[in-house]
Amino acid sequence: MARRRHLKNAPITEAVVELRISPRGPSARTDIKQLASLPGKLAERYPRSMPVRTAKFGFSVQGGQPTVAQPQDLGVYAYRFESGDGKQIVLFRSDGFSFSRLKPYTEWTKMLSEAQELWKVYKERVNPESVTRIAARYINSINIQLPIDDFKDYLNAPPLLPKSAPQSISGFLTRVMVHEPSRDLNATITQAMERGTEPNTVNIILDVDAYKLGHFVPESKELWTILGQLRNLKNTIFFGSITEKTARLFE
Repeated sequence: MARRRHLKNAPITEAVVELRISPRGPSARTDIKQLASLPGKLAERYPRSMPVRTAKFGFSVQGGQPTVAQPQDLGVYAYRFESGDGKQIVLFRSDGFSFSRLKPYTEWTKMLSEAQELWKVYKERVNPESVTRIAARYINSINIQLPIDDFKDYLNAPPLLPKSAPQSISGFLTRVMVHEPSRDLNATITQAMERGTEPNTVNIILDVDAYKLGHFVPESKELWTILGQLRNLKNTIFFGSITEKTARLFE
């Protein structure tokens, strides 16, 4: 595993804070229009906004031939807000709130402060009964030059092949779900390989979605304490998943 420390050029392509809710009384969908705008300075920081619609698709088989039905528009289920540079994205959904920071990542304290300010607006408009899922998700893209002699040089849990199989890997996808019992935290760890954006390279995707389920008071400071715990778990998994050779690429 890599030594845990601050990486000046961390390979984070997207960091997400998410809070899912249980609505109080009537479905939050009834009040979705209340989420269509941001107040004051927040509106200045996020000048782009758009509704997000959902649709239902279906098909049937008649005379042995599939028939595709016209999609059914189920209406607006969320509103999306973007910062002027497109690096920060807010989603006010009928079932929750998320705040994303795209590359380049700044720092956790700034991200948490922004999420708290946005959550306050969302919470006051929706008035949720409880928060049911708290999550901190970080998606990393690690660009590696070809050829790769051994994935163990870069990953501590690389894909394993039987010795009788061809040993040249052209792609992989692994997903593991783990539970940390002392604080009742969970994480989904996804590793994948995709073609690199530059010649003779590949991208290793390391996606860590750390979360906690339960019923939490929407006004409680506990939400932010738990998010700190989830970030810590995410960091433990990240540095445990990569080697020192990989970490040095981003110092």
